[in-house]
Amino acid sequence: MQTAEHAFRRWMQSLIILFIVLLGYIVIADRYAPLTTESRVQGYVIQIASEVSGNVIGVQVENNQQVSKGDSLFTIDKRKYQLAVNKANVALEQAHEQESALYAKVEAGDANVATTQAAFDNASSEYQRIRQLAGKKLVSASLLDSSLANNNVSLSNLHAAQQERRALRVQLGTSPGQSSMVRAANNSLEQAELNLSHTQIMAPSDGVITNLQLEVGSTASTNQPLMTFIPTGSLWIAADFREKAVALLDEGTAALVAFDAFPGEVYSLKIQSRDFGVAAAQQSPNGQLTNIETNNRWVRDAQRVRVNLVSNIALPKQLFIGSRATVVLYPRDNWLWALLGQAQIKTVSFLHYIY
Repeated sequence: MQTAEHAFRRWMQSLIILFIVLLGYIVIADRYAPLTTESRVQGYVIQIASEVSGNVIGVQVENNQQVSKGDSLFTIDKRKYQLAVNKANVALEQAHEQESALYAKVEAGDANVATTQAAFDNASSEYQRIRQLAGKKLVSASLLDSSLANNNVSLSNLHAAQQERRALRVQLGTSPGQSSMVRAANNSLEQAELNLSHTQIMAPSDGVITNLQLEVGSTASTNQPLMTFIPTGSLWIAADFREKAVALLDEGTAALVAFDAFPGEVYSLKIQSRDFGVAAAQQSPNGQLTNIETNNRWVRDAQRVRVNLVSNIALPKQLFIGSRATVVLYPRDNWLWALLGQAQIKTVSFLHYIY
């Protein structure tokens, strides 16, 4: 009886010691080799939209198809945009004709300036002669006044002709084809050609089209998303740790990842960055008083912060945005925590065979 009781006490003592050791390890490891199962594969998701509106007359890709940069994705009816280009070409021709007419007017203006200049020179000479004669009392004052008036009128005509010619030259610009009407017509043509090119929507880079819902006959509106595109090589891991777990995070911290999709396998990743905020603390100036959050729990939930991890090599193609993962961090320069961290993640990785 005493032997059984003694054995029971020994077992209880061993269990208590084991519990204390495990509890101590969990508390300390959460600082030096933190592990989280709140990790997912993230990636850039691009919403493909058309920059012009119209009916979709062709879809050149299938769901989950790999595409290369510049591959055609879908086509919008281009007839009205082709008509707009033709109209802009006609307007450009008319603008060139108007510019030619302006050049002719400038030549006529040059001739007019020369004529008014000659008239002014003649009137000025006549006035100077009459003024000299008037000084000698050889002509009447009325003749002098008439000569002065003719001189002033001819000068005004000269200024008017020069201003008219200057206005024409301003419209023509610095060289042929630089008049305001030609440049405006060129801009309209370029815009029409740009709109026409936008009827063919291309892949912005290498990637995959997923969750395809677009079909021929659909109506495309300007800037309305019609396809979902994921660029190749844009995947990374977003791991959410308790904030105390990343307090010691630095450039010497290593990261190991076990994906749910690959039981028994562990991947080495590199820490790219840590987020500097969470949505729960985001504020906006709304003109209202402070909203105080209340928590009736004895132990409040720990705040988590996101750590972003990237791989130096391409991640397995079987992964997708949203794939689950487990991540452990540990200091490279500490062999003990490195060993314990690797043991943790390998254990979890093998457990993925079960769950």
